Amino acid sequence: MDQILGGTGAEKRVFLGMTAIVASPSMLRLLETVERVARSNATVLVTGESGVGKEIIARAVHHYSFRASKPWVDLSCAALPDNLLESELFGYEKGAFSGAESSKPGLFELAHQGTIFLDEIGDLDLRLQVKLLRVLDGMPYYRLGGVRKITSDVRVVCATNQDLEKAVSEGRFRRDLYHRLSHFVLHVPPLRNREEDIAPLARYILGQQNPDFRFSQAAIKVLESYAWPGNIRELRNVVLQAAVMARGTNIEPSDLTVSSRPPYAKCFATPMEAPYSLHGMERLMIFDALAQTNGHQQRAADRLGISRRTLSRKLKLYQSHSKGAAV
Repeated sequence: MDQILGGTGAEKRVFLGMTAIVASPSMLRLLETVERVARSNATVLVTGESGVGKEIIARAVHHYSFRASKPWVDLSCAALPDNLLESELFGYEKGAFSGAESSKPGLFELAHQGTIFLDEIGDLDLRLQVKLLRVLDGMPYYRLGGVRKITSDVRVVCATNQDLEKAVSEGRFRRDLYHRLSHFVLHVPPLRNREEDIAPLARYILGQQNPDFRFSQAAIKVLESYAWPGNIRELRNVVLQAAVMARGTNIEPSDLTVSSRPPYAKCFATPMEAPYSLHGMERLMIFDALAQTNGHQQRAADRLGISRRTLSRKLKLYQSHSKGAAV
């Protein structure tokens, strides 16, 4: 059920256990679009930078759909090696490979009549892209080592922080799969472009940590003027750090780690950390590369000489995010 947070004008909505706090016109319009799109069975592609809240938009699609009472299953395509990813998605039979001591249904089977959410779809191996395309087209498939074909009735929602059209042009992503996934594209704007959400989000996160704490107006102004390259994940970290380190119950600008960060372009800012530690220098190099590439992870990874998957994992480490985080 939607709830208006007293005195803020922001709305609180909960989708499959994840809380959304929205006040900005752009996010309210997006949620209106989600409600309309959810009533169809079309595939949905959710796009946006890392940490903006793509997963909660995907969950909202399921929440508002006619499949809401059916299973919700989610998986990050970057979280597993390609061989394990295939067995997770499509299942396997006993003896299909070393260690397969019993049969296991895949996520498509478990999501039957419900929704499957594939996060970081841009990291999917080209071979698996072919198999996924066949499943999306309604073709039966085999479990690994199986002899019986399986058909699943599943609504597919995907998310990515990559430019998939560029990936298509570079041969890293199949054009036919891209068109199959993007029947509806829902773009989640970065936090820097939805300033109205910053204060309600910060207050909500702080209240979850300690309901007796408050932000001063000066602290709110600092939060609203910062670029938030890590988006909501970074905001959450900053608020939780302030709640731990504050000298009293009123949080001031001096309690916020963003107050002393050097201002890069509005699109990206460099986090401060003990700059001459090995970890700190690595982190600064990564965020500097992101600043120079306007937050484009593939180009930043190329500059750093690492894979995009490695970069993504390091950013997740820096911006550690619990499943119940507010959006």
